[in-house]
Amino acid sequence: METTKLPVELTESAAKRIAEILRSEPEGSLLRIGVDGGGCSGFTYTYDISLERLDGDLVIERDGATVAIDPVSLDLLRGAKVDYVDGLMGSMFKIDNPIATASCGCGSSFAI
Repeated sequence: METTKLPVELTESAAKRIAEILRSEPEGSLLRIGVDGGGCSGFTYTYDISLERLDGDLVIERDGATVAIDPVSLDLLRGAKVDYVDGLMGSMFKIDNPIATASCGCGSSFAI
């Protein structure tokens, strides 16, 4: 069986945490991941709970989690891996973005 590689990877850890978050939201909710201008490095990652799937969204479903990424953000996230990590500074979503040339210490913004 051949599997199709998605343009953005959602790790098992991230899917598990997203599914936990969405359980307390209205049925049909999804996590919308986006990119906005701003932050200390030029672009910042955004995370929003939404009930709406928009035309052109990349929708990733894994282990009870549903994530949507709009086409403009997808251009800046192509090849990225979304993970959820527990560390000394707390727990957070971490995006490993291959097009980022620099990122801030907190991992919430990046430059290209």
